[in-house]
Amino acid sequence: MMEPQTIVPISVGEVVQKAEQEKKDGCRLVLMSCTKIDDIFEVIYSYEKDLRLKNYRITVKQGDEIPSISGIYWGSFVYENEMNDLFGLNVTGINIDFKGHFFQTSVKHPFSVTITKEDDACQNR
Repeated sequence: MMEPQTIVPISVGEVVQKAEQEKKDGCRLVLMSCTKIDDIFEVIYSYEKDLRLKNYRITVKQGDEIPSISGIYWGSFVYENEMNDLFGLNVTGINIDFKGHFFQTSVKHPFSVTITKEDDACQNR
């Protein structure tokens, strides 16, 4: 029987420490994801070893700084630049920092925009 997945809330200050521990334990970084809920952004870090996932969640506000884990998991620079460009999150210390030019979008930080019913005229068509 498979174990249920859990998401463990951690503080922003624990992000690097958890990444270092997961790397030391032989886990691979599977995914970093971000979503906006009201005025809060949730970032989830997912690690895997032996087909078991570990998920850690931080919550931040626009303008908060998030430390990069690209010094531990080199390829995380892709996720981190994506969060910067699409959500406007400030990820510090990225090993390859595109400084807001990883994605070219018609709207700056399109996933940080809160859409109201008045703004979403297409929804009623």
